[in-house]
Amino acid sequence: MSRPWMRTVLTALALALAVSGAGVAQAEQARDVTAAANPATWSPPSNLVTPLNQVWSHQESTYGDLYGFRNYGWDQVFANGGYLNFCVRWDSSAPVSASLRDRIHAKLAEQYKKWTDLMVGHNNWPYAQVPIKVVGWAVRDRATLQWSDNSVDVYVDNIRENAPQCAEQCGRFFVRDGQYRNCPGGVPRHYDQSLWLTAGMGGGAGGDWGQRIGSEYFVNNLGSPTVHILLHEIGHTFGLDDFYDWTPSGVGGFLMKAGSATTITEFDAWMFRDWWRHLKSRYGR
Repeated sequence: MSRPWMRTVLTALALALAVSGAGVAQAEQARDVTAAANPATWSPPSNLVTPLNQVWSHQESTYGDLYGFRNYGWDQVFANGGYLNFCVRWDSSAPVSASLRDRIHAKLAEQYKKWTDLMVGHNNWPYAQVPIKVVGWAVRDRATLQWSDNSVDVYVDNIRENAPQCAEQCGRFFVRDGQYRNCPGGVPRHYDQSLWLTAGMGGGAGGDWGQRIGSEYFVNNLGSPTVHILLHEIGHTFGLDDFYDWTPSGVGGFLMKAGSATTITEFDAWMFRDWWRHLKSRYGR
C-alpha cells in the first residue's frame, strides 16, 4: 500500500459533498461517455488539449516513478493477456449469502467495464473486453459466508493491515514474476487486485493493490448504475491522479476530482486514454 502514486481519496467531506448534491450543476454538465463510440486515434476535443497536457505535466512532476513503475492496472491486464482476477476482502461481520456474493461480483465487473470499454477500438488497444473474475474471499469467520460451494477460494483469519486477506503467495502485489509457484491454485487462482470492503468506512482508497470502500455503501448501491466511489478508485489503479488542490484549465466537474461528479466524464475518459498513449510502447503497441 506504499506505492508512490497510490492515493487515499474521497475524504468524509468530499463524500458528503457528492452525496448531498454539492457541485450538482457541474456534475450535470459532465457527459457520461461510457456508451459512446471510441475514437480510433488520439484525438481529444480541442477544448481538452490544454488541460490534458497540464494533467500529464503535473503527474510527471509529482509522481515518484511515473514511467518506471510496473504494476499499474495497464501492466496487470497485459501480464494476464487481457483479464483481471480479484480477491474480496470482506472486512465486516455482516453475513454474505451466495446471492449477495454473486451480486457483488457482477457489480464489480460492471463498474470496471465502464473504464475498460473506453479503450475498445482506441489507439491500438488490443482487447475487445477485459473480463473480471473473483477467485477468492477473505473473512475473519467462515460462518460469515453462507455458502458451501467451491466457486471461490475462501481464506479465513489471514489478517494483514487488521483486515482479512487472501493468501499473499497468490497475490500480484506480493508476487511479481507471474508464476505463483506457491499459490495452491497456481496462475488460474491468483488475484491481481483486492476489492476491500470495510464496514463503516466513508470514502475510499485505490492503487495497484485494488480498491477499498465501505461495505455498506457498496451493498446499498448494488442496484445503482454507478458506484462512483469505486469508479474513482479504479481510476487510481490505472494511475489517474487526485485533484485536491488544483483544477486543470477550462474543465469543471469530473469523476477524479472528488465530490464534483458521480460518473465518468469526457475529461476522465481522455485522461484515462492519455495514460495508455504514454505507456503503450512498453507493450509493443
